[in-house]
Amino acid sequence: MRIAAAAQRLGTSPRMLRYRELLGLLPPVRESAPGRRPAVSRAGRGPAHRQFGTEDLAAVALGLDIERRLDISPAALAFGIRVLAEPGVRAQVAELGRRIGRIPAPPGRALEFEKERALRLLSMGQRTAPGDVRRG
Repeated sequence: MRIAAAAQRLGTSPRMLRYRELLGLLPPVRESAPGRRPAVSRAGRGPAHRQFGTEDLAAVALGLDIERRLDISPAALAFGIRVLAEPGVRAQVAELGRRIGRIPAPPGRALEFEKERALRLLSMGQRTAPGDVRRG
């Protein structure tokens, strides 16, 4: 189905669907048949008309529902997906979260365990004199 019909079915506008597409909140356009290119607009600038299938509508409906339930914008949802998809972005956002106190620091107990383990290993290495062969 074309964008106007899809928008009507979803209870939104074609303009909002185009905005969501720019944000990356729509599934990628699939070719109609293997080896065939999608139809090109009269201006020659891209696909003539995006066709919305059942899966596309379900994905958009899920996004709209998440935005409504969490009271967030499409841009915020798009950024949330980016954080989940890009490890570098995730790490930077997590660091900010720790610095402002919204994300707790890693558990100290786990760090203490690793520290104790490293100290044990170091002390075992110091007990063995140079040139000695350890037997296990």
